[in-house]
Amino acid sequence: MEKEKNMTAEHSLEIIRDSIEQSQRTITKNIGIPLIWWGACVVVFSLLIAYLWKNHGGPAWNLLWFALWVVGCLGEKFLRNKQTPVPSNFVGRTVSHIWGTFGIFCGFIGGIFGLIGGGLIPLELVTPQVYVFGIITSIISLCFGMGATIMGFVLRNIIIKACGIIAGIGGFFCALHFLGAEQLFVMAAVAVTGLIVPGIVIYLQYKK
Repeated sequence: MEKEKNMTAEHSLEIIRDSIEQSQRTITKNIGIPLIWWGACVVVFSLLIAYLWKNHGGPAWNLLWFALWVVGCLGEKFLRNKQTPVPSNFVGRTVSHIWGTFGIFCGFIGGIFGLIGGGLIPLELVTPQVYVFGIITSIISLCFGMGATIMGFVLRNIIIKACGIIAGIGGFFCALHFLGAEQLFVMAAVAVTGLIVPGIVIYLQYKK
């Protein structure tokens, strides 16, 4: 009887392990195009905001980052409808929670500094006597890199992990050397390194 119980427990663990590994493979297979899509969105919005910031009105254009989330989410929903559906499970929910947390934190921080740039909130109310746009890109790059790296660990994908580390740490230190609109070029480079490159590599791997 005891032996049968042990065999049943081992069989249950094997089923759970197979289910998790299958989910990891399916999510990784499906994630290539969304990574490229979000990376392209960040690059386009970074370059657009940088241009408008330098030529047409200053940092108030950072408010366009709110539009990025709308465009990105609508595009991802359209892309998801064309892919193999993934049953809701621990792995899928974990990946969603990772990027949901990133979106909440960085969206809130970016939104606050966008309102500062637009003159709707006084700088002194948030952080007196500090040039906030000199550090915001570094903070967001670091958060982005950590989110991508954690996702790489969850999916057991070395490409995503490596690109996340390079994008996060590289973006953090590179952004410290630029001011104002030029920081958005760093953000575009972070998106290429952390999203578009692994997205293309994963897409080509599974296309074969």
